[in-house]
Amino acid sequence: METTQERNKYFFIADIHLGTPTKEMSIEREKKVLRWLQSIEQEAKAVYLLGDIFDYWFEYRYVVPKGYVRLLGYLTLMADKGIEIHFFNGNHDLWTKDYFEKELGFIAHKEPIVKTIEGKVFYLAHGDGLDKTDKKYMLLRHIFTSRLNRYLYSLLHPYLATMIGKNLSKTSRKQHGKNDYIDRGDQEPIYLFCKDYIKHNEIDFFIMGHRHIVADKPVGENSRYINVGQWITESYYAQFDGKELMLCEFEEA
Repeated sequence: METTQERNKYFFIADIHLGTPTKEMSIEREKKVLRWLQSIEQEAKAVYLLGDIFDYWFEYRYVVPKGYVRLLGYLTLMADKGIEIHFFNGNHDLWTKDYFEKELGFIAHKEPIVKTIEGKVFYLAHGDGLDKTDKKYMLLRHIFTSRLNRYLYSLLHPYLATMIGKNLSKTSRKQHGKNDYIDRGDQEPIYLFCKDYIKHNEIDFFIMGHRHIVADKPVGENSRYINVGQWITESYYAQFDGKELMLCEFEEA
């Protein structure tokens, strides 16, 4: 008699950046993520997509970006099986509406959340916007999240809007460049945010992406900050089985 493996693990991944730098490379990366999903599906209770899954996403009322059908289709099948699929907006894919929830059955999060999982308290976010001293980025974030600006942008034809959006994403990557991969240690803005946050809040695990740097370090005596890095050149993820949280690298046989 066939037995069904218990779904008792929670998985966290971020910064896949599908759509860049070329269509061919994006598709290969998408297939790799699918192989990872297939490897965890039997034991996954929930999968948390912590932002920048797509390098660009702008969702109209009746139109969504072309492509990514392999990933979205497989995640939808997982959701149909009762696996929770949580989608967080990143700074590259923040212009979502309700497609992921109504069409695909995901649970969408536009802001960071604090969530208790198996008795442990998690702070989950993409990680952008936490450095309040970065005035330039905060201004850009305000511009991009403005309802008026989003409405005006939506008046553009999808072809033109997509060309503009992808060029903005490309320009942003060039401006940040190597800085995205420089670990600032204890001066990392997200790490400093975590240290400040636990002064008034009890958190067991902070899990984020955004910085493209894999990290697992203590925050105070009882908390840990985990950054799951990116899937452009690496393939890290975090998993929690109700007792232990581990940072893992997906390695294919």
